[in-house]
Amino acid sequence: MLKEFKKFLISGNVVDMAVGFIFGAAFATFVKSLVENVVMPPIGLLLGRVDFSQLFIPLDGNSYDNLAALEATGAPAIKFGVFMNDTISFLILGFVVFMFIKSYNKLKGEQVEAPTTKVCNDCAMDIPVAAKKCGHCGNCELK
Repeated sequence: MLKEFKKFLISGNVVDMAVGFIFGAAFATFVKSLVENVVMPPIGLLLGRVDFSQLFIPLDGNSYDNLAALEATGAPAIKFGVFMNDTISFLILGFVVFMFIKSYNKLKGEQVEAPTTKVCNDCAMDIPVAAKKCGHCGNCELK
């Protein structure tokens, strides 16, 4: 079992997968920064100078000036602004991964399987490609 595990670890697929995870984590950090520092500030400005990362509802009934003050007290809260930022990050990341996979599949090319049947000229039934005569009607010579 140890030999199989070692073989699995050093196989090319595992290394490729590890590189993919590392690249994915770095890209996720990039997208999160893009959303927090580039996308959301103009949207917040258009909506009346709203900082989405500071939108929260404290659940302890008290009022807090900002998210840092709330977190300093350890009070529970619904941090819907942070959730909105994370949701937008997720959507952008999902779209980019979708486009990457779509491009990869296009470059890879579709592998079309060779047909295994053909249609009889006389009776329109499916017959094997290698058939010389139709097994359904028996009347036609196939080319």
